[in-house]
Amino acid sequence: MEPENKKSRKNLYVIAGVALVALLAVMTVLFFLERKDNKEKSLLFQLEKEEMENDYMRYARQYDELQINLNNDSLSLLLDKEKTRVQRLLEELRLTKASNTAEILRLRKELETVRAVSRNYVLQIDSLTRLNKALGEENQELKASNTAARRKITDLSKEREKLHETVTLASMLNASNISVAANNKRGKKARRVKDIVKFVIDFTIDRNPTSEAGEKMVYVRITAPDNSLLVKPGSGTFEYENKRLEYSICRNIEYTGEEQAVTLYWDVEEFLFEGVYRVDIFVDGNLIGTHPFEL
Repeated sequence: MEPENKKSRKNLYVIAGVALVALLAVMTVLFFLERKDNKEKSLLFQLEKEEMENDYMRYARQYDELQINLNNDSLSLLLDKEKTRVQRLLEELRLTKASNTAEILRLRKELETVRAVSRNYVLQIDSLTRLNKALGEENQELKASNTAARRKITDLSKEREKLHETVTLASMLNASNISVAANNKRGKKARRVKDIVKFVIDFTIDRNPTSEAGEKMVYVRITAPDNSLLVKPGSGTFEYENKRLEYSICRNIEYTGEEQAVTLYWDVEEFLFEGVYRVDIFVDGNLIGTHPFEL
């Protein structure tokens, strides 16, 4: 028979061998799992990179489309400048490897800025198009009028040219995350229309470092389902698209160019009926946001 201590050592060697094999097996499994995870992450970043490339190309094409029939040299130059910037970012993205996480994240943030600026250009050009159409129709009517009417169209043409020269779409603000809460007298959400005593209007003015900082007046119009305006006696007006509009609420804010939350309140003193209402928000003579809500 083998001595007892020799048998013990032999058993220890067996146990150590088994443990070593098990450890190697676990390490092998972990290695392949980590490799699989890295492969999946790499695939996701590649897909995101391709999607971002498509977005950049879409915005570059959009600037070409916006310049069609655009009779405004200063605005056309701004569009060219922004299109060049988008094309440069697209080229940077194409040269960036999908594994370069930091660069992909940076270009993703740049894409958010491109998206916001593009939206501002679309809104401003739409406003110009509507203004041009309105002025064109009025011009046709005034051609057959008397001398005073012809003088009026001359003045309107001068105002139009002045507006075209001073328009800078990139500085136009934008309101997002608009919500309207209909509260009862306890400050809770009213279950019935007749219990509503206050509208709480919340929204965010997006960051726009190109907009001039300082005091800005925010005007809000609340429109009922029959298109009538909710307005208090003695309420004033503001200028929008060469005409004066009444407003429901106004508030002066100090805008710094950074994202800013704004809250306004409307005390319900009139009869409300069920249907879809709408709030329109204006700053600097521009419509910067609209939001329908149903009672």
